[in-house]
Amino acid sequence: MNTPVIDFHSHLGRWARLGMDFKLEEYVSIMDRAGIDISCINCINFSDARRGNDLVARAITEYPDRFIGVAYVTPMYPSETIPELERCFDQLGFKFIKLYPDYLGKPIDDQSYSGIFEWANERKIVIMSHSSYVPIHGTADGSHPASSDNTLTMPDRFIPLAEKYDGVTWVLAHSGNARPGQKMATAAARKCPNIFLETCTSLAEHDTIELLVSEAGEDRILYGSDMPLMEPLYQIGRIVTADIPELAKIKILGSNAAKLLQIPIA
Repeated sequence: MNTPVIDFHSHLGRWARLGMDFKLEEYVSIMDRAGIDISCINCINFSDARRGNDLVARAITEYPDRFIGVAYVTPMYPSETIPELERCFDQLGFKFIKLYPDYLGKPIDDQSYSGIFEWANERKIVIMSHSSYVPIHGTADGSHPASSDNTLTMPDRFIPLAEKYDGVTWVLAHSGNARPGQKMATAAARKCPNIFLETCTSLAEHDTIELLVSEAGEDRILYGSDMPLMEPLYQIGRIVTADIPELAKIKILGSNAAKLLQIPIA
């Protein structure tokens, strides 16, 4: 398939526990091998958001045609968030925001994010956040009660946000992860036209891409790899081999992202 590929979800920086390190030349080599033209990169590995954003800016300076900057800020330092966002967008030319509620222990609809949401809403900026709902079934004798993982970013939580901050385009990274979360994510996308879904996950059923397209529509699905935490070729393969129209594959792999971020592609 000859189509531009834009990876909407990838990371830079060092994360020793997961074997992740910052080796830019190797990163670009993997992109080339996978056929990825452009990667949208963010760095969440420092409590100092500015340090991570500077790392992203450095990568863009070295490879301006291969990377798009994604700003990271944390509500844990509220006085720093808006000045850092203004720097990222007005000086560094970043294109959207990535948030990590799971790692901060604050749900996506926590009041501490409101300043970020209001700023992005006024500027009509894209926000991507982890989204996940993975039920854990309890035992029959009740010794291990049913629970769930990652309820901080349950896709249902994004519906009131998308309705209140309708100038923001909300991208649900991982599309809810496991099947119950995926069903919840596609329902959110059907209800809110400003909710998009991103494809990468390690928990998906075999027909996940088909499900996303049939229930949310091919125009609001975005390819992402979670690189280097996941293998980009596998994530691309899930789309290329999916039982969906060829035009849908082209949209998911790159043209939807190009349209959303207003970037030209050949």
